[in-house]
Amino acid sequence: MKDWDEASAYALSLPDVEMASWWGTPCPKVNGKGFMSPGREPGSFALSVTKAEKEILFETDPETFWQTDHYRNYPMLLVRYGTDAHERIELYIRRAWWDRVRPAQRKAFGDRP
Repeated sequence: MKDWDEASAYALSLPDVEMASWWGTPCPKVNGKGFMSPGREPGSFALSVTKAEKEILFETDPETFWQTDHYRNYPMLLVRYGTDAHERIELYIRRAWWDRVRPAQRKAFGDRP
């Protein structure tokens, strides 16, 4: 992802996602639940992930996935723009979306990516 516009455009391509206010900022949401935001740090966006995924991403790709103290105890991490991890970032955006959809939406989409 080169910037927030590209990251949010990908999220908006997923079923039933719309831009709506989350913490006072327009963010992709599904069923009223946000799953990513422009973040508080320049050059990155914030993405919801599970605690287990967070640790794996920090260990396997610290150039792309990182955090500040603000996100340390929260199920989100920061994703740097401009890395080579485009497909992996899309995968975790899909997972964040899937974790917030309703059972019927999951059934239509299939197993968790």
